[in-house]
Amino acid sequence: MSTSSTNASATTGLGLAPEIKSWLGIVLLVAAVSTLSMLDSVNKILAIAGYHVVMIAWIRYTGNTIFMVFTMVPMYQKRTGYSILKTNNLRLQLFRACMLLLSTLIFFTMLRIMPIAEATSLNFCAPLIVLAVSPWVLKEPSRMSRWIAVMIGFIGMLIVVRPGGDIPLAGVLLGACSACTFATFSILNKKLAKVDDPTVTLFYGAIVGMIISTIAVPFFWSIHTPSTIEWLLIVSMGLTSTLGHFFMNCAYKHAEASMLMPFTYMQIIAAATLGWLVFDQFPDGFTLLGILIICFSGAGIACYEYYLTHQRKGTVHGIR
Repeated sequence: MSTSSTNASATTGLGLAPEIKSWLGIVLLVAAVSTLSMLDSVNKILAIAGYHVVMIAWIRYTGNTIFMVFTMVPMYQKRTGYSILKTNNLRLQLFRACMLLLSTLIFFTMLRIMPIAEATSLNFCAPLIVLAVSPWVLKEPSRMSRWIAVMIGFIGMLIVVRPGGDIPLAGVLLGACSACTFATFSILNKKLAKVDDPTVTLFYGAIVGMIISTIAVPFFWSIHTPSTIEWLLIVSMGLTSTLGHFFMNCAYKHAEASMLMPFTYMQIIAAATLGWLVFDQFPDGFTLLGILIICFSGAGIACYEYYLTHQRKGTVHGIR
């Protein structure tokens, strides 16, 4: 999951120098968040067209599962010799998958009533929540720098959801629920990364989401005849969902999580760009300021954590 070397010219098992692997990881992560922003845009288009969020989730997870069954699952089983369903912590996998589905449903509901950039920025309060609870939940050290980052990010969030802004009260409440749910999901990701292969975790998230949404979707079926463009968008969801998470998993195999963390905030930039190009929605000055503060707090503490980690190790890794 991470790269480390005391020699800048040393090569890895893949024949790549650590610096090149780090840059490759960053490129893959940017590709991942851009792809996932495209997926969010498709979700918003379908929601506006009249599809219920449960139906959209069912389309997404079913497409994701089918795509994985025919592509990633055979490669994983050939590589490891194990079934994709073999896990060292089934209970945690199921819990994570349920939290992912819940986070998806909340976020899709947010996209129906608020611009994509604002929805994405509120969701990115989740890493700050993880920082706040990590001393108790993940047994990580409590540092003043982390609390400062959380407070700055909270100020940014207050600016985004300020009274008189573009976000309705329902959007504010959904944003808080989405951030808390996604934070829980992120904590479970950290725990599962120590016990299971990322491909296994990715597949459990897809298949559990598909099973639960399949049970629920008959009660929320939208009577809607898809147009040709909507059919293409529906088919694209399984592809973009799988590729986005696949790129992200590959990114963390090539570069350290602490190095990649600041670049995850590129998703807010991608969301704002797509919101402007596709929906003609661009944040106003105050909202943009709040978004930038959230990005600054998250990316800033990630850079500082990376610096502290490698200062303690006395080594230089990846990008210089």
